[in-house]
Amino acid sequence: MEIERLVVGPLQVNCWLVYDKKTLDAMVVDPGEDADKIIRALEIKKLKVRYIVCTHGHFDHVGAVSRLKEKTGAVVVINKNDLGLYSRAKDQAAVWGIAAENPAAPDMFVSEGDELSVGGAKFKVILTPGHSPGGICLVGGDVVFTGDTVFAGSVGRTDFPGGDISALKRSFAVIMSLPSETGILPGHGEPSTVKHEKENNFFMHEL
Repeated sequence: MEIERLVVGPLQVNCWLVYDKKTLDAMVVDPGEDADKIIRALEIKKLKVRYIVCTHGHFDHVGAVSRLKEKTGAVVVINKNDLGLYSRAKDQAAVWGIAAENPAAPDMFVSEGDELSVGGAKFKVILTPGHSPGGICLVGGDVVFTGDTVFAGSVGRTDFPGGDISALKRSFAVIMSLPSETGILPGHGEPSTVKHEKENNFFMHEL
């Protein structure tokens, strides 16, 4: 399984391309903006996108969903508890002075324990509310896509509508319970590992 990071949009979101080199099956995690950039990367590798996964519904993570859906026909995936945020992406962006459109309607609502298959790899859904009501993470192989739940050295904000610090503490604990060598691939900033965050993330003091 191959993983490529594209940094997109004015808020510098990590959009992750996950693909099988043999089958060319792929999923796109958090296509926040810059649809042309994402589509170009997919076309260069001739990837067949099966899933467009939104770890949560904030506008900076969903801005390219509609274009990607139109181009690839892939299944748009989100947790239902974030549908309200997802459906108001345009209004969210306006608060930041950013022009955006509401994304295409989701095709699939995932819950705790659901699995998404990409080529020979499987990714398990973990519900991780806190930054938003329906935040999810995806665990597969030796990595976890954490969206805005856990960053290198930090965690997602909880002062947006739907944020919940108590829920975030529980979600953080779930991620920290993964094997120490698990790579953390966050929604913003640099990758990390569970081991590094256990030793360095300030939020460990909240557990």
